[in-house]
Amino acid sequence: MLSRIAESLFWIGRYIERADNTARLLDVHLNVLLEDPWVDEPSANASLLTVMNVPCDGGASRAQVLETLAFDPQQLSSIAGALMAARENARRAREVISTEVWECLNTTRMDLRRWNGRTARPHEFFVWVRERAAVTRGLASATTSRDDVWNFLELGRSLERADMIARLLMTRSLEGTAGPDWTTLLRTCSAHEAYLRTVRALVTEERAAEFLLVDRHFPRSIAYNLSMAEQFLTNIEGEERSRTLAGRAQLALGRARTNLEYSPVREVLDDLASQMQSVQRACATASDLIRDRYFLPDATVVWSQEAL
Repeated sequence: MLSRIAESLFWIGRYIERADNTARLLDVHLNVLLEDPWVDEPSANASLLTVMNVPCDGGASRAQVLETLAFDPQQLSSIAGALMAARENARRAREVISTEVWECLNTTRMDLRRWNGRTARPHEFFVWVRERAAVTRGLASATTSRDDVWNFLELGRSLERADMIARLLMTRSLEGTAGPDWTTLLRTCSAHEAYLRTVRALVTEERAAEFLLVDRHFPRSIAYNLSMAEQFLTNIEGEERSRTLAGRAQLALGRARTNLEYSPVREVLDDLASQMQSVQRACATASDLIRDRYFLPDATVVWSQEAL
């Protein structure tokens, strides 16, 4: 597979997942602002932008947060920017993705126009984004052979989901607000019913955190997605990878996963922001190593005129 095709597939997976989880994160953030009468809204908004790695000087308004993280087509961290970038990468990888996936992403890109500036009822926009992301993933799953096309798509999706769930959990410690409760976080991750079936107990802080952090069967837990990213790297690279860049990426992901799995949940909760930043750093390190291994040429060939 050409490196440019692999890179486009990797980023399609990441951008679709980014749009989905950003919609979830913004939805829960706006609900907290509405329900908490004591919230310091400018501080909470600025803190959320910081969590999303968006520069912010001082406080921020609700409209600024929505414009930056939802509707700005120039920001790759925004929903609109991520969906547009996913469609552009699909155009570059058109020869290997199915017609159904291409048409879905193209339709999503065109439908974005009707949401420009509609901040009065953002919940409807977030629901639409989540539905379009689910349709795209479903079509990709139903129409893609389980070869390297699938491996790169899912590798990007797994890395992005682990990173974004970590950011979502960081909203528990936003400045100016007490943050969403654990039942809200479970519902935001579409995990509440799965939690009740698995744990068979009322929602408590430690049980809910353990479920979202390290459950090995729920597809939105951080440990599950780090493990899947490791597996997709194995599928791409093979077993002999200890000295390769892919092996180093797998090592970074494995360290982050085992740190969560073998640390007492109470210790993780007591230092939740720092622990989630460690997960984000591991994902960023792995992404950089994957880029260097698969997406960049080993050397640039420079042609010079033959001497006469």
